[in-house]
Parts: sequence; C-alpha cells; structure tokens
Amino acid sequence: MKARHALIDLEPLRASPAFRRLWAGQVLSTFGGQLAFVAVMFQVWDQTSSAAWTGAVGLSQAVPLIVLGLFAGAAVDRFERRRFYLITVSGQVVVSGLMAGQLVIGPVPVGVLLGLVAAQAAFAAAGGPVARTVLPQLLPRELLAGGIVLNRIAFQGAMLIGPALGGLIVNAWGVGVCYLVDCLSFLAALYGVLGLPAMHVQTVARPGLRGIADGLAFVVSTPVIRGALITDLAATVLAMPVSLFPVINAERFGNDPRTLGLFLTAIAVGGVAASVLSGSFTRLPRPGVVMLAGSTGWGIALACFAFSPTPWAAFGFLALAGAADTISVVSRSTILQLHTPNELLGRVTAAEQIVGQAGPDLGNLRGGLLAQATSPLIALASGALLCVAVVAAVGATTPGLRSAAGRDRAVA
Repeated sequence: MKARHALIDLEPLRASPAFRRLWAGQVLSTFGGQLAFVAVMFQVWDQTSSAAWTGAVGLSQAVPLIVLGLFAGAAVDRFERRRFYLITVSGQVVVSGLMAGQLVIGPVPVGVLLGLVAAQAAFAAAGGPVARTVLPQLLPRELLAGGIVLNRIAFQGAMLIGPALGGLIVNAWGVGVCYLVDCLSFLAALYGVLGLPAMHVQTVARPGLRGIADGLAFVVSTPVIRGALITDLAATVLAMPVSLFPVINAERFGNDPRTLGLFLTAIAVGGVAASVLSGSFTRLPRPGVVMLAGSTGWGIALACFAFSPTPWAAFGFLALAGAADTISVVSRSTILQLHTPNELLGRVTAAEQIVGQAGPDLGNLRGGLLAQATSPLIALASGALLCVAVVAAVGATTPGLRSAAGRDRAVA
C-alpha cells in the first residue's frame, strides 16, 4: 500500500470528467507544440542558414509573454474564464492552421513565419494564466497537487518524445505535416475547454494598470507567495546550468556531442521519475517545506555536477537536479493555488508564468557571462551555492512556508 501511494496520483482523472477531458486535450496540444517548434527551427535555418535568425525564434516567443503576461492575468480576473480560455485556444487553432497552410501555398518568408510564431505566443501568454486558474475549480483541495503533477508529466513526456518524432516527420514529409498535426492537436484542446463549466469571478479586477498593480501588491505583501516566487528566481537566475553545458562538455568530457545531448536528457529523465513517484510528496501536508527541500536539492545537485569526474556521475547528478526541480515546481504551484484568492488567481499565476519562463533565460545569460569572465566551474558552483543560501534565507524568514498547507482559498 505504501509503495502504491508513492506513485503518481491518478485520482484527479477519476474524480473529475471535465479535468480528464481537459488534460487529454492538453497532452495532445503540448505534443503538437513540440512538433511545431522543431519544424519552425528547421524551416528558419533552412531558409536563412543563420544562427541569429534561429535565435530570433526564441525572441518571438519571449516578447509576447513578457509584454502581455500581466495584462492577460488581469483580463483573466475580469472576464468569465471559460469564455476567455476558449478565445485563447481558438486563436491558437487559427494560427496553427495558417502555418499548416504552407502544405498548400508553400513556405512563407521567414519574417512572416516569425510573425505567426509571435501571434501563437501571444495567445499562449494569455492562455497560460487562465489554464492555471481552472484546476482549483475542477478538483478538491486534496487532489490539487495531483492535478498539477499530471499536467507536469504531460509536458515532460512531450519534451522527451516530441522533438525526436518531429525531426523524423520533417525528414519524411516536411514541416507542413508537423504544423498540421499541431493544428489538429489544438482542436483536441478546444474540445477539452468546451467541456468546462462557466467560471465567473465574484470580485472583478480593476481595468488596466490598476488591476495589474493590485495583483503585484498582493504578491509583494503576501509572504508565502513572495517567498515561493523568490525561491524560483533563486533556482533559475542563480543556478540555471544549460548555457554552460557546451563549455563544460568541451573542457571536461572531450566535446563529445552525445554527452552534450544526454545532459538535457538526464534532467528530463529525473523530472519524469519524480513525477511518476510524485505521490511520495504531493500527499505531504507541508508543500512549502517540500518546495524548499526541492530547491535546495536542485542547488546541491548542480554543485555536485560542477565537480563531476566522469560523464556518468554528471548524468546522475543532473537526473537528481531534474527530480528536485519537478518537486519544487509542483509544490510551488500548489502553494500559489492554495494561498491566492480566486479573484486574484489570474494575475498571480501570470506572475508565476513570467518568472518561470524568463528566469531560466536570465540565468543562462548570467552563467554565460560569468563563465566568460571567470571559469565555467566558478560560474556553475557559485550560482548553485548562492541558490542554496537564498533558499535557506527564504525558509528562515518565511514561517508560512514551514507550516501546514494553510487556509482554504475562497473559490467563486
């Protein structure tokens, strides 16, 4: 019985048909998105042979998220959420359909393609916060963490399988087929959203910048929320290792491309393993303590990776880091959901989305610059140890993160 309880909790899928259908649609759309990403990267490189242009793909995705994220969060707290969700997913269906149109009209210029990527990212930036507000209204409090883990493992599974399959499809049938599969997968997501109940907000957010300011004020003035986001920033901005992988591989492991590829795979494998065994931590009564432990484990594992003498030791420590990251991410999302009033949930989850996606980019930039000025070992080890120190400081100064799950959030 105890061993079974350590496995991922599937009860959310059994308890809520609406969540089950929504989750299935998200699994398919996330997988389709990975195929489309590979196709975009291949098409941009094929048309330009320029690393600057392939880098611009990331910029096209990041700018809408940063610019629109907080405004989208405020809109989620103003309007009926199911309708808002339908608009965002429908927009993604339309954009992916336009990209799939290249099967008929042929490849579009790279500028047009990046414009479509930016439009897709804009709808995703708006859809992210509203997707995070849905779970508390579909699942009881005790199943919330399990639902978050199920969403997490869907993303991880797509990351493991999607890019490789996308490469095979591009090689066999071209980029257009990837875009077509992506469009069909969003239709599955749309079907899932159509099954949701109406979700009205009792206390409507103030319009424009005032509503955003209200959300940010809540984040700053609520110690548990503030501490959770600072912990995430410490883990990503201070200790993100990805930009250092190529130089560490070159200096320590003979610049073998197979080793470099396995670095990221090891992190993903650790994350999937933690998700499969997530019952061991999602059922615990103190998600704040679990989050702090996970973030600390992330820093310690990366510090050990920095001094790894062999590739296999490096893979092992990166797998531990991936597991710790999943534990931290799931627990942090659970804390934010449980401690945020329903009328503020869109804005708070928008802040979480921005921190979760912009933090790693800043962390990779920090690591690269510091490695250039000092050494890769100093850049990685110092960041990992600073991460542990900041997490310890947050835990020591935020009693709410060390207590039990906290008060019930009012659900409209």
